Amino acid sequence: MAIAKVCGLETEYGIMVVGAENNPVAASGLLINAYMDRIGRSTGFDASEEHPEFDARQIHEPSVLHLDPDPDLDLLPVNTMLVNGSRYYVDHAHPELSTPEVRSAFEAVRWDRAGEEILRRSMDAARSMLPPGAEIIVHKNNSDGKGNSYGCHENYLIARDIPFGRVVSGVMAHFVSRQVMCGAGKVGCEQPGAAYDSVAFQISQRADFFEEEVGLETTVRRPIVNTRDEPHCDAERFRRLHVIAGDANMSETATFMKVATTAMVLAAIEDGAASAIPVLAHPVRAIRTISHDPSLRSTVELIDGTMVTALDLQWQIFEVADAWFREHGGDAVGPGVAELALTQWQSLLDGLGANREVVADRVDWVAKERLITAYAERHGLGPTAPRLRAIDLQYHDLRPGRCLADRVGLQRMTTDDDVAAAVHDPPESTRAYFRGRCLEKFADDVIAANWDSIVLDTGSDPLRRISMPEPLRGTADLVANVIDASSTAAELVQRLGS
Repeated sequence: MAIAKVCGLETEYGIMVVGAENNPVAASGLLINAYMDRIGRSTGFDASEEHPEFDARQIHEPSVLHLDPDPDLDLLPVNTMLVNGSRYYVDHAHPELSTPEVRSAFEAVRWDRAGEEILRRSMDAARSMLPPGAEIIVHKNNSDGKGNSYGCHENYLIARDIPFGRVVSGVMAHFVSRQVMCGAGKVGCEQPGAAYDSVAFQISQRADFFEEEVGLETTVRRPIVNTRDEPHCDAERFRRLHVIAGDANMSETATFMKVATTAMVLAAIEDGAASAIPVLAHPVRAIRTISHDPSLRSTVELIDGTMVTALDLQWQIFEVADAWFREHGGDAVGPGVAELALTQWQSLLDGLGANREVVADRVDWVAKERLITAYAERHGLGPTAPRLRAIDLQYHDLRPGRCLADRVGLQRMTTDDDVAAAVHDPPESTRAYFRGRCLEKFADDVIAANWDSIVLDTGSDPLRRISMPEPLRGTADLVANVIDASSTAAELVQRLGS
């Protein structure tokens, strides 16, 4: 039976400075520090158990999680955990916001939007630390138009006992073709060796940058299926599928569909119900072919020689997910997720196949294409004119009043109040609740935290590391009363021990 698809999103934001030196690394650090100064707290991220080099195709000794009397804390600069359960840090030359782990795609959308709001507040806080007239600008996109890409990664809890090869074969066609619903759209081409104007407009921001079908890397030789084997939980029971083949979305519906449909495909794989998902002959070629053709008429080859369109692929995957839901129910992907996802999935594919204008309120690339086409026709511009590239970028501009995505009529799944609350509150459905509440209530006593443990100073040696190897433990139902009843970190540890 499929396990609960605990999930999360990691978004690297594009960053630039106007009116001062444009150093993205320094600007990212300043941005995050300004936010932490404004909220008046900072808890370092404990990276001592990070193992990005672990590969799912190899055998590793499982991590041993325990109370460590003398923890070796590798605290990276500008790397902090927030009270809403998120991680906020500098990743290479970008600010990155990783949402807390959540139980469903509904929650993923809410805390992803909370991440955007945190970045907006960070930009505002940073103004006072810059020279007069200078500003840090953040974009929620994935490409700088100069051949460089940065990621929006997804994470899904899957069972360790499912052979990784079965996961790869089950998700490959979905990762290649789901862009028709979830692509963010882009002016021009950044495929290595291709001219920028060889593609006027394409579906995905990231498709040009994938070079391998399966692999460990995330910044070079990018694979469609990433093999990083770093579960951040009980490694004997779980994997964390680290997905790098997706765009950052401004559309809440697109974010929901990206997470919900992938969670359903993974659940179907675990339940042995995904054998009908087609197998592509050339996935790397296919992901680019699909992206480069907004008409959706181009075909890609299956392993049996059949030629199909991206919509054909998505319809077949939809049928698999629908059959899985009818046989197994949707509990694995969270309450109400499967029902809404299947309804939206069918509606989006119908619309894309008939008149894609009807899905412009839910699909980023369609909304952006309509915006750019109208502007180009009005001003007589060529397909990749600089002004169109500027509109492309401004679609993702997070500054209030400047973001074009806010003006194109995208449907909302959240409310402003939902998002504002999620900036501060952790989700109640996972261990992120325990972590976030501890960071809030016992801020002076929390030495460091990460996804699966938190280190407390209880006032006497040694420091206490509380391990959280179960993503669905530490929820509000399980620990809210314990935290509420504890006035100190020492009392919390005592109550947990009893």
